[in-house]
Amino acid sequence: MLSLIQRVTRASVTVEGQVVGTIGPGLLALVAVEPGDTGAQIQRMAERLLGYRVFADDAGRMNRSLADTGGGLLLVSQFTLAADTRSGMRPSFTTAAPPDEAERGFNQLVEACRQAHRGGVETGRFGAHMVISLVNDGPVTFLLRP
Repeated sequence: MLSLIQRVTRASVTVEGQVVGTIGPGLLALVAVEPGDTGAQIQRMAERLLGYRVFADDAGRMNRSLADTGGGLLLVSQFTLAADTRSGMRPSFTTAAPPDEAERGFNQLVEACRQAHRGGVETGRFGAHMVISLVNDGPVTFLLRP
C-alpha cells in the first residue's frame, strides 16, 4: 500500500460535475493498494496517515499530526500510484492490486480512519473518473508506505 499525502488548506473531489468529498485544512491522501496488502498493513497505514507529523507546532516545526490538529482527511483511490515506471515509455500496472482486491483494501482503510479520526474523513468514488482540486500548503508532500 502506498499513500501520497499532501498537506492542504482545502481539497475536493468531483465526479460527473458533483462534489463527492471536500475538506478544509488537513491531508489529501492518494492511495494505491498493492497485491497482497494485509489487514495489518492497512491498519498501519491508517495509523501513519493520522499520526504522521506534517503540521507546524508553535515554533513552526513539523511536530503535529492530523490527529493533533483535528483536520480533515480526504482519501482518494489512485491505482496509477502503484505503477511500475522503471522501463519503457508506458507504465505497467502489474504492481497494483486487481480492482476487487483494491476496492476491499481501500474500503478497509477508509473504515479504519473513520473509526480513529474525529476530524472527519471524506473520499472520492472508487473506480470513477475523478477531478481533484487542492491547495497544497507548503508545499508539503510525502510518500508513505506502511
